[in-house]
Amino acid sequence: MSSTPRNCRVGVDIGGTFTDIALDIDGTLHSTKILTDYTAPERAILKGVKAVADMAGIAFSEIGILIHGTTLATNALIERRGAKTAFVTTEGFRDVLEMRTENRFEQYDLNISLPPALIARADRFVVRERIDAAGKVLLDLDDASVAAVVEKVAAGGYESVAIGFIHAYANGAHEIAVRDAILKRLPGLSVSISSEVSPQMREFERFNTVCANAYVKPAIKSYLDRLVVSLKDIGVRCPVFMIHSGGGIVSVESASEFPVRLVESGPAGGAIFAADIARQYGLDTVLSFDMGGTTAKICLIENQVPKTAKTFEVARTYRFRKGSGMPISIPVVEMVEIGAGGGSIASVDAMRQIRVGPHSAASEPGPACYQRGGRNPTVTDADLILGKLDPANFAGGAIPLSVEASRQAMSDDIGAVIGLDPEASAYGTCEMVDENMANAGRVHTVENGKNISDFTMITFGGAGPLHAARLCEKMGISTFLVPPGAGVGSAIGFLKAPFGYESVRSAVFSLSNFEYLEANRLLQAMKAEALGFVEGGLDAGSPVIERTLFMRYAGQGWDIPVPLADDNFDLASAETIAASFEKEYERFFGRAIEGLDIEIVSWSVKASSPLPPVERIPSVAEGSIVQPGKTGRLFEASQGAYLEAGIHERTSLKSGDVIKGPAVIVERETSTVLTSSFKAIVQHDGCLLATRI
Repeated sequence: MSSTPRNCRVGVDIGGTFTDIALDIDGTLHSTKILTDYTAPERAILKGVKAVADMAGIAFSEIGILIHGTTLATNALIERRGAKTAFVTTEGFRDVLEMRTENRFEQYDLNISLPPALIARADRFVVRERIDAAGKVLLDLDDASVAAVVEKVAAGGYESVAIGFIHAYANGAHEIAVRDAILKRLPGLSVSISSEVSPQMREFERFNTVCANAYVKPAIKSYLDRLVVSLKDIGVRCPVFMIHSGGGIVSVESASEFPVRLVESGPAGGAIFAADIARQYGLDTVLSFDMGGTTAKICLIENQVPKTAKTFEVARTYRFRKGSGMPISIPVVEMVEIGAGGGSIASVDAMRQIRVGPHSAASEPGPACYQRGGRNPTVTDADLILGKLDPANFAGGAIPLSVEASRQAMSDDIGAVIGLDPEASAYGTCEMVDENMANAGRVHTVENGKNISDFTMITFGGAGPLHAARLCEKMGISTFLVPPGAGVGSAIGFLKAPFGYESVRSAVFSLSNFEYLEANRLLQAMKAEALGFVEGGLDAGSPVIERTLFMRYAGQGWDIPVPLADDNFDLASAETIAASFEKEYERFFGRAIEGLDIEIVSWSVKASSPLPPVERIPSVAEGSIVQPGKTGRLFEASQGAYLEAGIHERTSLKSGDVIKGPAVIVERETSTVLTSSFKAIVQHDGCLLATRI
């Protein structure tokens, strides 16, 4: 082993089916996929870190940093596997979690069923207090009601407590006082308060967010503590950081305190990975498509930056319809996520139609072809039957696949019900999941006012390259890229992420009477908060500060983001801010509205380490067509028949090589399927650039 210090970093992504490990040592990448261990997730990480360290020929002590993202918090919320949690709120607001916003996410469904609240009514308690929207105390905190709630919490045997009071985003003093009272009586109890977790207006979203944080906090903190200790035990003594939902890196301590910020951490890494590829290729209009074992994620990347938002929904229960899930009010990389992955289970509904997902076979027991006890047909089983996967070379040969087990599962659950053979059942399964994903992509781009055919797709994840060509056919996209390491794209994305933190607060300011001194104090406090999370991770250089105002016309119910150049307001700032708002409003809605006052309702300050410059990848001259070393049968959906397809080893390809479809390009962690309407050219960095023939 070399005695010269080397730059060695590890990215770890725990997914619903696989745990992905990527090790970058002086620019050389080593990666692997390990089946996720639900009982003790850290075991899969230790196994994977050992595997990549052996590949690189390094000792554990040489690892300089480990960056981790996980879907464990998301899965706990979706599956309702969290701590026994109590919720304490203002008297009169006990039922906000069930009343929601009183909107119907499906207007014409007479039998609509609202998702149950995360915290049952019997576990929700109230205290007498009231603060107004400006932060002024209208009703002092009633000590007797606080004492009664503390005793109820003590008697209830709760593992965690969430506290959310009306208008606490403007003044969190009462929440802090109740937290202190609980901890004085019950030291060591996990307590989360909304004024720290999500200091934003709109009580339903804020209450849900603090409840979600409290619900997953004990399990996530226990897991992260075990992970750090386990890594040290095997000799990995480097700092461990977490990727958060907004795409930045924070400490393990911060992640343990605010685990709700980890809910979209894995998908955020994938979006960062795609954005980095977009920067290298100078692409300004990109659709990121990440399909793993459990879910598929689609994100728009414009001007080489992933779109972000300050709220999103977890666990949509009604056909992925907006409003049917659990709103989480935190900064997040904006994407649409559906239950369509390699492990998604196919079934036949009451209308005798094939449906896929959202339930997944995950890693335990896994798809039927894994031969680990799974009996339900999945997308992976369908891909295997249709010739997209090599049964002897899946996951580098670590998981031998059984075609017969896949055929049997398809026959039992699909074919026997609607009278189809295994091939037709597999075809129907793949077409259904591809159409679901294509439809999600269409809706997401339309909601953002974009034409999907204008985008270049960057695809990754274990199953993404298998389905990308067919999705492009369905969505009218003419070009897609498959980067090197696509099978572990999110884990690689973690290594590209900046140290970053976004402070978001609600505070209403009217531009007709703009209190600029107060606004300056607010932004300076938010800047100090964001920098406090970031500066410990900076190696060199100054952090990048981004400011955003969320504004509306007075009387409107929602707001739009407006970038802010500076945080030093003066008497003339109101006019400048108003002009910026009207420019953005016209961009969103076509024209501004005259004569109405303008309000700032929320504020965002994001601090992050500067991104290193990237070297642009030059275009490559098209070389000769590569003849395959072997061929196999591949089902072509557009023609409804099996075709003879070339099988290519990706590691054997060189820059300029051309592969014409139908073909399958195989590698350790995934395979790229080219339909007969696509050809791929190998780029200088090893990317596969697929274009319509």
